[in-house]
Amino acid sequence: MKQIALVLCALLLCTNVSFALDKIIFKDDSSVALDHAKNAAAAANASEVVHHAAAALDHTLNASITAKGVAKNHLNEGAKELQKAIDQATLGKYNSSISYSQAAVVHITAANAVLESSH
Repeated sequence: MKQIALVLCALLLCTNVSFALDKIIFKDDSSVALDHAKNAAAAANASEVVHHAAAALDHTLNASITAKGVAKNHLNEGAKELQKAIDQATLGKYNSSISYSQAAVVHITAANAVLESSH
């Protein structure tokens, strides 16, 4: 009986540690994604937009893997906006790439706010 209780406690501890690590990983990736998205939105040229939006996209997708619910939805929408920003900047459409980057900032900021409120 003691062994069963010990195993159950160990499983519960592992689950709680895993959940906490997911939150930490999500926070780190989403914060870095937000920084890059803001840099893309403030970029001086299309090349900078591509650089920062691509980095933001990578971190947004990583954060989305562990996110749930509303936060995940915002991250997915942010990823779509970042991809559009990259596409537009690649085509040389600087102004529209900035607009898409700004939209991504809104979504990633909302995802971070959801995360902060869940603590």
